[in-house]
Amino acid sequence: MKIGICLPYMEREYDRAVTLDWCRAIDAGPFSSLSCGERITGPTQDMRILMAAAAALTERVRIVPSLYVLPMHSAVSAAKEIASLDVLSAGRVTVTVGVGGREHDYRAIGARFDRRFERLDEQVEVLRKIWRGEAPFEGADPVGPLPFQKGGPPILAGAMGPKSMARAARWADGIYGFTMNADPAPVAHSFAQADEAWQKAGRSEAPRRLTGFWYSLSRRDPESKLRNYVEQYLAILGKDVAKAVAGTMRTSSESAVMRALDAIEELGCEELFLVPATCELAEVDRASELIARRG
Repeated sequence: MKIGICLPYMEREYDRAVTLDWCRAIDAGPFSSLSCGERITGPTQDMRILMAAAAALTERVRIVPSLYVLPMHSAVSAAKEIASLDVLSAGRVTVTVGVGGREHDYRAIGARFDRRFERLDEQVEVLRKIWRGEAPFEGADPVGPLPFQKGGPPILAGAMGPKSMARAARWADGIYGFTMNADPAPVAHSFAQADEAWQKAGRSEAPRRLTGFWYSLSRRDPESKLRNYVEQYLAILGKDVAKAVAGTMRTSSESAVMRALDAIEELGCEELFLVPATCELAEVDRASELIARRG
């Protein structure tokens, strides 16, 4: 199983040095990919800017926006952005797309929240059309650049539930799931749903299977830092819900992270993303040491 890592884009202390240090450390380490999520409201920096910086600062790891909340945006603009990122990275992009879960982000930029699932299906078709070099409408010039990868980067679906899986099976190369507390049970369920959806859609190839979980390997009080991070991340769901979920966090020690990696690998996971709770460089360094020990 490959192991990627997410930039700590949710942290308020995130500055230029974090981007430089983390990207260089990740590229020098045993990681397969570098990812970053998208948010509008809150303290986060823009995903596209961070992914472009990561593409320029690295030479080896894949660059994985995870995920593009595509229905918030113009599909043509997103196609141009992703193709440009693919050129900048010399073909190292894998893009994850989905509808997101925060209506506030849609409202903040004046995007419609209704019909977002249907729009996502339509927008993926537009991405691939633009990446083939087709004009966006009759009489228009094509929208460049063409991606470095012929036909465009692989597309993963941030899908949950049978309906989303069925939709994804029509256009995605695989799924990117998430288990908040590294419990392998929901991962197994998600993979089984994806396999079933791909079979029902008549796909000859199996779906790519990716997932991730939150963790902290901070050198000081990682348990509290992980729980505080999760509580803040989920605050939009209400204080009681956020606190309850935060109380289930366990991946705040090397042994706990190791057990979680082993358990999820046994499920046939192709790649797992570690999502850090702090922007301390120790999160990268200690994860690198742990992965090296796994062999």
